[in-house]
Amino acid sequence: MDSGRTSARARDFLLGGLVGASAAVAAAGRRRMVKRRREQRLEQPAGLAAFEGAPCFEELREEQAAGPGR
Repeated sequence: MDSGRTSARARDFLLGGLVGASAAVAAAGRRRMVKRRREQRLEQPAGLAAFEGAPCFEELREEQAAGPGR
């Protein structure tokens, strides 16, 4: 009877180790993904700032500067 409890404990220990290791691997992957998204956000501005360098925005800005008399 004692050997049955020992083998059950060993199985539980190995199963817990496997679950813990898979959680650690998943957390590491998520951290890399968050870091990559953060870097992309810094490189590429969001909202209207993303369009400030576009030719159509520059054209609109020039038209507004010329005034309504066009």
